[in-house]
Amino acid sequence: MKTLFIYNPISGMMQIKSHLYNILNIFAKAEYDLTVLPTRKQKEASEYIKKNAQEFDLIICSGGDGTLNEVINGLMATGLNEKILLGYIPAGSTNDYAASLKIPKNMEKAAENIINGQIKEFDLGKLNNRYFTYIAAFGAFTRVSYDTPQDTKNILGHFAYLLEGLKSLTEISAYKLKIEYDKQIIEDSFIYGMVTNTYQVGGIYKLDQKVVELDDGQLEVMLVKEPKNAGEFNEITSYLLGNNINTNMVISFKTKKLRFDFEEDVPWTLDGEYGGSHKSVNITNRKRAVKIIV
Repeated sequence: MKTLFIYNPISGMMQIKSHLYNILNIFAKAEYDLTVLPTRKQKEASEYIKKNAQEFDLIICSGGDGTLNEVINGLMATGLNEKILLGYIPAGSTNDYAASLKIPKNMEKAAENIINGQIKEFDLGKLNNRYFTYIAAFGAFTRVSYDTPQDTKNILGHFAYLLEGLKSLTEISAYKLKIEYDKQIIEDSFIYGMVTNTYQVGGIYKLDQKVVELDDGQLEVMLVKEPKNAGEFNEITSYLLGNNINTNMVISFKTKKLRFDFEEDVPWTLDGEYGGSHKSVNITNRKRAVKIIV
């Protein structure tokens, strides 16, 4: 099988450094015809795939969720997403999507999983012209993932995000916006919003696996209103920590597509990486758009 193996050498405390030989040996023993590409800069993975995807039957990505996002955007741009399989060996600081797919944290086991696993189709989200695998978000905490320096992530791992998140508590802004979905309109001020296709976010917030499906053509939406007092702020905090409380401070629903209109350009994060600033955002679900070995 002609296979492209792309890895991010600095992702997640440089985890792959001590595993790379074993991983490549696993695929060599299985007689995979490997081309290996270590990424050295942003968008290198997606640009390489756009130019060379037709040469491969399988693309294996090792890195964090952001590296996988690059790989998938490159693949979707080629139109070969129904033909080329994907494998994922997580090596990031949080690996939310890998956890949702139940891919082993052990990198050698994840490699063996690609050889022996099953092919399944999963949905993607699309924000304007860019795809995301599991989350598009704006507002409080969204800058944490892409503003946290890589060397800080490498030293402290997931704890680095928590430290940067605490800093952002003093910088929470509210955004006035209009949301349209399924012939409904919501207009209010929100401090946070996320559109997801995952079972967890940030390694902390868990979504109900009885409700969420990763291949149903639906996206999960959560919007957090601007708190006007300490009581409302505590309600929001309690809800996000998983306490089963009823609150009108958080709106959630499922939909195939929706539109956000802001009064200003607002920065978004896509799969933990900066996704640009937008005044208007259209988000749609691409049902079962990619084939991943799990």
